[in-house]
Amino acid sequence: MKVLFVCVGNSCRSQMAEGLAKSMGFEAASAGTHPAQAVARHAVNLLEGRGISTEDMAPKSLEHFDPSDFDMVISMGCGVHCPAIKIDQDWELEDPVGQAYEVYEATAAEIQRRLELLTAQAS
Repeated sequence: MKVLFVCVGNSCRSQMAEGLAKSMGFEAASAGTHPAQAVARHAVNLLEGRGISTEDMAPKSLEHFDPSDFDMVISMGCGVHCPAIKIDQDWELEDPVGQAYEVYEATAAEIQRRLELLTAQAS
């Protein structure tokens, strides 16, 4: 399954979702409606701590993607409304930006849980 994760800054949730999804065998990408300057340090540390490469990760604009190239487009939450694209699921996750590492861990655990549900549904 090819999945695009979308949020505002593409610095935390969608980056973690992309990395986790790839580690589970998904083809995945992430983008933001207003990309940040860099991926959040806690998001990088979390992924690297799980053995997931962050070498090529950088915030990307949604404008660089054609959502029709993906099987599913998932919004991470925070009211991302992209009238030009169809959002298949809105996971409505709290944005951990600027918060403690433990908040990133909890967010990653929820992302992992939802990815496992997607895997089970696709089987």
